[in-house]
Amino acid sequence: MTAAASLDFRHAVPADLRAVLKADPALIVRWDSLTPLGRNEWICWMTSPKTTATRAKRLGRLAVEVGEGKRRPCCWPGCPHRRESARKWIDP
Repeated sequence: MTAAASLDFRHAVPADLRAVLKADPALIVRWDSLTPLGRNEWICWMTSPKTTATRAKRLGRLAVEVGEGKRRPCCWPGCPHRRESARKWIDP
């Protein structure tokens, strides 16, 4: 693996989020207007909860808030995958 590849923090769009985006053309437009880092923050925020109930709740909130034009999740310190010091808690 190259140094550049190891620094790539972008997450794949999960299937449940893809389905929500596909069902709402206006939401896709808003989603596509986000920067790659902004989309990554939303994906990480949505997929980080420990329970499926919280994840589903965050997915619904993502759809509403991105649809309203919000660029990043509120009160989110940022994707921990970007911080070397936080990787020990995430990466096995």
